Amino acid sequence: MLRVMTWNIRTGGRDGDGTDRRDRIVSVVTAQRPDVLALQELRGMDATLGGLAGRLGMAAYPARSCFGQPVAVLVRPPLRVLRAGRVRRPFHHAAARVQVATGAGPLTVLSTHLYPYSGGRRRMEADWLAAALRRTGGKLALLAGDLNTLEPTADHTARLAGLATPYRRRHLRRDGRTVDTRAVARLLDAGLVDLWPRSGGDEPGGLTVPTRHGGAEFAGMRLDYLLATPALADRVRAVRVVRDGDADAASDHYPVLAEVDLTAG
Repeated sequence: MLRVMTWNIRTGGRDGDGTDRRDRIVSVVTAQRPDVLALQELRGMDATLGGLAGRLGMAAYPARSCFGQPVAVLVRPPLRVLRAGRVRRPFHHAAARVQVATGAGPLTVLSTHLYPYSGGRRRMEADWLAAALRRTGGKLALLAGDLNTLEPTADHTARLAGLATPYRRRHLRRDGRTVDTRAVARLLDAGLVDLWPRSGGDEPGGLTVPTRHGGAEFAGMRLDYLLATPALADRVRAVRVVRDGDADAASDHYPVLAEVDLTAG
């Protein structure tokens, strides 16, 4: 069984006041032991990502950003990496792409972090990601990351009403009333499957932000997603938000973990 996890670790695991959360991050990942780990917000980790990956027993494949923060995909042996790189589009943050060998064929994993401040820009970035996945031509593919977008199938009116105006605007269209869920909707329309409904009813509803560590810009939201091609979704056996142990204080996001019926190839 292959374990795949996505996590926004917030500013490289260190806060502006000097608080270092990296030991807690290592603790959470070690406890869950994912085979593939998509990380976002790796600010300042150019020189230290390899060290973090080494502590986790994984190899890191980052994608650097010209405007925002890097992202990466980490892979644990014995998974064999067939190719790695980045999606070559002007993302605000970045998108890392890694393909690993499995017994059922190549598995492509994208780690990404969509633009936080504009739904229109997120929609454009989502289109780039959908096109990148189509170009892989593979049946087994997973898009993992912080999409900064509310899910299209839920009513978010009450949730957004509690946010301060600058944060609420991030999730509204130009009319100031309509909730902007277009980025996730475009990815679903492109044929990807939201894996969360396969969680079996985890409480509280798959919300990934905020944690006890903080997140004034959040109001009990699901912003972190695992979206899979149908062939991969059929192999998913469990999905959950990781709230155990140090996850409450390691970041302002909780990780999302999926168990997939695949073996290393």
